[in-house]
Amino acid sequence: MGDLEGAIRLRSEEIEALTLSPFAQRSADAARDRDEAPCPIRTAYQRDRDRIIHCKAFRRLKHKTQVFISPEGDHYRTRLTHTLEVAQIARTIARGLRLNEDLTEAVALGHDLGHTPFGHAGEAILDEVVRRCGGAGFHHSLQSVRVVDELEGEGGLNLTQAVRDGIKYHSPGYDQPATAEGRVVRLADRIAYINHDIDDSLRAGILGPDELPPECLDVLGTTHRRRIDTMVRDVISASAGRAEVAMSGAVGAATEKLHDFLVERVYDIVSPAKREELKARRLLEELFRFYLGHPGEVPGAPPPEGERPDPVLLQAIVDYVAGMTDRFAIAQYQRHFIPAPWSVDDPGGVAGEAGFGVRAAKE
Repeated sequence: MGDLEGAIRLRSEEIEALTLSPFAQRSADAARDRDEAPCPIRTAYQRDRDRIIHCKAFRRLKHKTQVFISPEGDHYRTRLTHTLEVAQIARTIARGLRLNEDLTEAVALGHDLGHTPFGHAGEAILDEVVRRCGGAGFHHSLQSVRVVDELEGEGGLNLTQAVRDGIKYHSPGYDQPATAEGRVVRLADRIAYINHDIDDSLRAGILGPDELPPECLDVLGTTHRRRIDTMVRDVISASAGRAEVAMSGAVGAATEKLHDFLVERVYDIVSPAKREELKARRLLEELFRFYLGHPGEVPGAPPPEGERPDPVLLQAIVDYVAGMTDRFAIAQYQRHFIPAPWSVDDPGGVAGEAGFGVRAAKE
């Protein structure tokens, strides 16, 4: 049985060698920082994908904000559904360009593992408070790499270098990923969030269908489905036979204009979609400051030394806060800052404290 299983992986690698584009990554060439025996059935990138899907940080994405904080409807995107949409778009583009779909999917599924609770509002305030404490700041891309390198599993997931590179450089403002597959995910991320944020904003009544820029709709399409189809097909057409992955001039310009429109109407702090963000920022900032003064509340944190927090303590707090779901962060804030109800059977709220303690350990 072992020989048969080994033949399965080797056959998959042979198919890649015969069918993939010259610009694609081959699983047989994948490298890890720590050597390990290959899986007899799965290629290296399939193995990475599975490790990401089964890790705790991936499961927590279902309770992390995308744009709308704690929406009352069931159909608004979360960080998990965003991730799945990115993976679907990225795989479609990768297949059209004959790139490695398994590598593309692994990068897409792992790209937001380090995202904070409360979306980019949480990321912004965490960056601010870390810098005030003398740290280097915070960005979810780098935290996502830290999650897979150190925080998940026993000493990290030991993912391949290509997957780690794609996760690290998926955000604008950073260098381009080293692989074409990583560059596909970077573009698919933008295609996904532009379109699903429009969809969610229309559902919430923040935008009306007649408010979207008509010049963009003329190029991209008037429906959610059509816009994604236009963008995906354009990327494949404009990138075929090239090492670079990009949109054509007309579609790229319309996409950027649509993004700028969302920045002004949806992402800006005065938007109705953002009315809870100031509360979320205040909540995380107060939690962070509380943990600085109470390091015993942070799993694995060392005691503070001197007036400024030790870098190891600061990193432990960052890891703990960034890893929280929205609801766990709210629960911890209630635990530390909101008086617990008193009762004869539970003087001092002891049972409530114990309950939160159990929950914290599970998170």
